[in-house]
Amino acid sequence: MKLYNTTGGILLEHNDAMFAIDELWDILVNRDNLEEYLLSKTKTTEPAIFPDPLNGNTILPPIGQQEVWAAGVTYLKSRDARMEESQSSGAASLYDRVYDAERPELFFKAVASRVSGHNQQVFIRKDSTWNVPEPELTLFINSNGNIQGYTCGNDMSSRSIEGENALYLPQAKIYEKSAALGPCLYVTSSPVSPATTIQMIIRRAGANVYEDSTTVSRIKRRFTELTEYLYRECDFPHGCYLMTGTCLVPPPGFTLRVGDVIEITIDQVGTMINTIAVNPKHH
Repeated sequence: MKLYNTTGGILLEHNDAMFAIDELWDILVNRDNLEEYLLSKTKTTEPAIFPDPLNGNTILPPIGQQEVWAAGVTYLKSRDARMEESQSSGAASLYDRVYDAERPELFFKAVASRVSGHNQQVFIRKDSTWNVPEPELTLFINSNGNIQGYTCGNDMSSRSIEGENALYLPQAKIYEKSAALGPCLYVTSSPVSPATTIQMIIRRAGANVYEDSTTVSRIKRRFTELTEYLYRECDFPHGCYLMTGTCLVPPPGFTLRVGDVIEITIDQVGTMINTIAVNPKHH
């Protein structure tokens, strides 16, 4: 089942029916056995009759007061890309080592106010010459450390900044509208299948300039492993989102431009669309 956070409230999609859920997002999602609870709501709530599935409401990112974190170098393709971008700085071996290390790379990505949703803009930094999107299956983990759902994540990255010096990672990753989540929170009590497909398409002036796909089976780390490391010394009172690593990387000569459109599709979750822009407050 799917939870949509919209301008008109929370909507639950189940078996081709839509239910309006009159609860606060943070309280609703931050529970164990979320799927079971939502299923009970469908038995006590009449389906909403809308002229369109979302009743004309705008989809918001599926986030309340949660933080967004991210895992790095969890796919071989990501390791190779990071090593390539860091050759000139002499830091290429860092990424090779972390890929094979026992401890995963985890880093803070965004507070909720910096997160975009479906059909919203994501920004590229004006002081970066090499900008890419990173499609990632993203976990929703409740405050007890249990994975309750999944969504599409877009971990925008300034590769020229990170490649200049590995210590610049926060600047390459954390800035206004550098993350997107959506279009919904896919809630299931079962782990997603390793055969789950992640696809990314980048369009420029209506034409595809990049298209590729892969499967979750190519990830090196277990989701429970990433979650355990994140929750070792951090408390998340409202739960947390964890991007599990980029699995698709545009070629080295490619960089995003203002107006480009990014489509990230993950089986069961759906498609999230973002448009590239720059921060108008600093333009």
